[in-house]
Amino acid sequence: MEVFVTGIGMVSPLGTSLEATWQKLISGKSGICLHQPFPELKTLPLGLISSQPAGLKSLTQLVVASALEDARLVPPLPDCGVVIGSSRSHQASWEQLARQTSTQTKSADVSLEHWLDTLPHMSAIAVARQVQSTGVVLAPMAACATGIWAIAQAAYLIETGQCQRVIAGAVEAPITPLTLAGFNRMGALASTGAYPFERRRQGLVLAEGATVLMLESAQLARRRAAKVYGQVLSFGLTADAYHANAPEPGSRSAIAAVKQCLERSKLSLSDIDYIHAHGTATQLNDRNEAQLIQQLFPQGVPVSSTKGATGHTLGASGALGAAFCLMALKYQLLPPCVGMQEPEFDLDLVTIPRQSETEHVLCFSFGFGGQNAVVALGRTG
Repeated sequence: MEVFVTGIGMVSPLGTSLEATWQKLISGKSGICLHQPFPELKTLPLGLISSQPAGLKSLTQLVVASALEDARLVPPLPDCGVVIGSSRSHQASWEQLARQTSTQTKSADVSLEHWLDTLPHMSAIAVARQVQSTGVVLAPMAACATGIWAIAQAAYLIETGQCQRVIAGAVEAPITPLTLAGFNRMGALASTGAYPFERRRQGLVLAEGATVLMLESAQLARRRAAKVYGQVLSFGLTADAYHANAPEPGSRSAIAAVKQCLERSKLSLSDIDYIHAHGTATQLNDRNEAQLIQQLFPQGVPVSSTKGATGHTLGASGALGAAFCLMALKYQLLPPCVGMQEPEFDLDLVTIPRQSETEHVLCFSFGFGGQNAVVALGRTG
């Protein structure tokens, strides 16, 4: 069964809507700025939506409302499936609760009355309430691969006839003291900016953001004459089973995910017109990903990572990438590696927006723990 994308909601450091984010992206703008959100930690380049770290609850409500409006759908949607993931979920709330309870203040008792609302799956439950769905609710957590995992699970629900409509994506509000301290201890954070595939790259820039897609069966989308961005063709999901934070040397499992996705989509390597790379700007990820692309696509294929503009939104990054791929299909315009100056790798990197006949695209996500996710998206007539 064909799966169409009929609505997109996006909130990012570039803007609070899909169109605003896209326009700034193709204009070469970056949402990364120097911030010091916590006085106990040093100033760092971060991708914030506003001047202060976002709250997960309000961010989720905003992005879902945007997707519903874009799809021209109004609750109640009782049969709509919900697949909303996050790699950090309500970690900010947990850190705040921990600080409050450690001081034994009366405010801790008040806050703990609602602690169940901060469990990892509760954003998905909140979305079900927002769209008034009594159907299936899933809350995947797969590190930085979460967004594509969510889209893959949603597409599978439609392909197997379990749902005709699913709202799917990922929401991330990861700017917390613990997250920043942890990435800093690993030596993974950049001190100046995000430069995927660059010689001068230093590491990732942590960012917040969210993207959700409204997926519908082709039959349902056509019946209601819905606007269609593109089609989810298929996906590939594998695990390295190798290391907690380092990719597997040789990328054997990541390559398997790409091949699995192409086989399920009935596409060949030569059918792919563009790859939205994971491109985190860390030394290991970019090197391994570049080698993977060179090995699988010796003929060359246009590639870009948009994290130079948005920063790394962790679990939401694959969902943002998928949405940018759908916009590329819609406008026949490939988004650039914002800030690219001196590439390290022999790839066909898109450095400025490029007009291109684009029918089939791939979006990559590679998460900590060796979570590999690839989704293929296609243009519809």
